[in-house]
Amino acid sequence: MATLSPARRKAIVSEYKTHDTDSGSPEVQVALLTERIRELTEHLKDHDHDFASRRGLNQMVSKRTRLTNYLRDNDRTRYLELVKRLGLRK
Repeated sequence: MATLSPARRKAIVSEYKTHDTDSGSPEVQVALLTERIRELTEHLKDHDHDFASRRGLNQMVSKRTRLTNYLRDNDRTRYLELVKRLGLRK
């Protein structure tokens, strides 16, 4: 459902990392959250009464918002590039 396969997770980390050993930068975290949000959104289209998953989705969206706000406030160019690459509405 909302868990990423290790291979998909590794691909996302390698695509959005800022340096060779990066696995926790805001860009990587936002990209991983975005992928999980997209998967969970598809799940909820079929299972509209799954309120526990909907709560988890809301928490993930909130965390992604906080991370993007942090990036926006600290490094505007990285923020704008990330929003463009992920296709987020901001």
